[in-house]
Amino acid sequence: MTNLFLNYSIFENGLTEMSLNTSASRTRVCRLVLVLCLFCVSVVSAQTLQQPPYAPAIHINGYGIDVTLDPARHTLTAQTTVSFTALRNTTSVSFELNPALRVAKITDAKELLLNAERVSSTSSGIDALGALEDASSLRVTPPAPLHKGESASWTFTYSGVLANEQTATTANSPQLAAIGDPVSYLLYGAQWFPMVGYMTDRFTAAMHVHIPVGERVLGSGPTGTPHQDENGRIVFDFQWSRSGFPGTLLAGKFIGPYTADANPNVRVYRIDTSGPSKAKGLPFDEKNYAVIANREYSYFASQFGPADSNQINVVELPDDTVPAYWAPEIAAIAGTQMQGKNAFRLLANTIARQWWGNHDSPATLDDAWITNGMCRYAELMYLENNLGQKALTDAVLDVSAGALAYDTIPLDDASRYPVSSPEFQSMTYDKGAMIFRMLQWQLGDAAFQTTLHTILSQFADTSISSAQVEAVAEAASHQDLQPFFTQWLHSTGAPDMQTKWTLYRLGNNKGFRTVGEIDQDLDLFRMPVDLRIETEGKTVNQRIEVVGAHSQFVVDTFGMPRKVTLDPEHWLLRSDMAMQVRVHILRGQQKAARDDYAGAIQEYRQALALDNISSLASYRLGEVYFQQRNYQAAEGAYRDALHGDDVPKWTEVWSDLELGRIFDASGQRDRALNQYREALQTGDNTGGALDLARTYLQQAYKPSTGRSRPPAQ
Repeated sequence: MTNLFLNYSIFENGLTEMSLNTSASRTRVCRLVLVLCLFCVSVVSAQTLQQPPYAPAIHINGYGIDVTLDPARHTLTAQTTVSFTALRNTTSVSFELNPALRVAKITDAKELLLNAERVSSTSSGIDALGALEDASSLRVTPPAPLHKGESASWTFTYSGVLANEQTATTANSPQLAAIGDPVSYLLYGAQWFPMVGYMTDRFTAAMHVHIPVGERVLGSGPTGTPHQDENGRIVFDFQWSRSGFPGTLLAGKFIGPYTADANPNVRVYRIDTSGPSKAKGLPFDEKNYAVIANREYSYFASQFGPADSNQINVVELPDDTVPAYWAPEIAAIAGTQMQGKNAFRLLANTIARQWWGNHDSPATLDDAWITNGMCRYAELMYLENNLGQKALTDAVLDVSAGALAYDTIPLDDASRYPVSSPEFQSMTYDKGAMIFRMLQWQLGDAAFQTTLHTILSQFADTSISSAQVEAVAEAASHQDLQPFFTQWLHSTGAPDMQTKWTLYRLGNNKGFRTVGEIDQDLDLFRMPVDLRIETEGKTVNQRIEVVGAHSQFVVDTFGMPRKVTLDPEHWLLRSDMAMQVRVHILRGQQKAARDDYAGAIQEYRQALALDNISSLASYRLGEVYFQQRNYQAAEGAYRDALHGDDVPKWTEVWSDLELGRIFDASGQRDRALNQYREALQTGDNTGGALDLARTYLQQAYKPSTGRSRPPAQ
């Protein structure tokens, strides 16, 4: 969905970080994260809904939902009243409802039965209600046509089993709903209630949730004291009265809340019995996690102003669903995603959804870059605030690779792709983030902050379009931004810039003059670029307006220039050879995570064709061969990684470690021991590599059981 799921952990663990400790665990996490591409956060959410080829016939005003969850039977039973207004004259209304749910009846406000039929998502044929198990669309026909502006209220009675693979809305979408022990989750994108306009049609909701004694429910909005129903179940009541997306429920056995002393309104809940982290025996400090969540929430409040609520519940998700999801007052994070030195980034991205997604939302999925992009950029803002400029620069390079990974159609046409696809995720999250970063550079900090605050205030609890963002930015900066948005929103491509310059000594001890030219390959490109000249004395920065293929510059300095750097802080999205190497590696990781090993190998080889000493490309190639148990090819790739550019540094220790495992798997224990000792000598414990090497020194690595090669693609 437009929540975070796609590329997030690729950036966290892929291009600049080591992933997990074993090949098997790396594969499991990649598959989970690349539900998203793989995320995110929130975030944030997930599934394969596409922008419909027509405008919705109705706007949903609000829901009244009474739902009973039976974890023992994995069942949901619900009665949902939908209040809506017709946007045009129509004889029928189409809703999205999970195909695992079977509708018993639909009635209008006068309790008259309405006709309904399931519409296949794979063909134009229509069968009787519930006959198509793979159809998520539900077409409802009232006795008389609806007229534009007419309001109505229909009640849906339905039930079904929501467990494991039965809950995906299509064959390729992630699991977004499951009812069981110890936890049940009903994420908005699972279509567990009749809906239209995913992430674009805002609504209110009153929910009454019946669950077994001993469990609790977390949702959006104030809840009164839980009470018992006539069947002895506990009832939790939620009321979200502001227009938004309060369509997510998390129920079950939770421990907590854990809070930061500074703010008890930021609460952390963990799954009580079988949380993935506890099952693996990994230490986790819930109190510290609450402190981190509070810092992030407070930081974003200082940057963006008050959210719709001053309360947020950070809730552990099982690892069989998306890495992160969000709803008003909720930031849900998978258990394995809560740990690691970069876990705070996914949490920040998901918390930022309280502003960018909940407070404001996109008018259409073509506008999803606004909220998705700002959540990614908010994550980068917090990263810089927390770890400084160097960490930001590294992250921006990775986000830039994501922005260019599928840059084949304009960003304002992103809805052509399913929202859980790598294309949609990379375009809206990563290119969207880079648009906001470049906009900050072009406008200046003050005008950029004004732009963000105006968007959040002027479009509070409503939707915003790309054209409206452009108008707000132009008003805040008094600049004509049509060239900017034409390039980055309505076009494709990024410039490959080269600089050439000549140095002249000025007479009378006046210093030096640097005369040069910026060449780039997009003839219509126009944007200011920072030029940095490092001299024997003071460093000089000058803003150069780049227009067209060739732009001249003249800079005078007192000290002799030693180095001329274009865009040193990476404000601009650029496509040079080094970036193309990153792009191929990223796409390779995404394909490998989807078990497209042939495609991954092709991407890594293309990266090596551009840079034959890329240690990361060789290492990733070795990973694929290792997964296929093609140990001979894997050994060669890992040795190439050791003889490469050693970037990132962790490729050395992990190549040694993987070579040791290859020798163990091949029955060559002496060679394996030598390789593990080589790993220890690096002193690099990234991803627990040294701990694992010590383990294998004591006990030989044995390949896991299961298939040695992926099925034919």
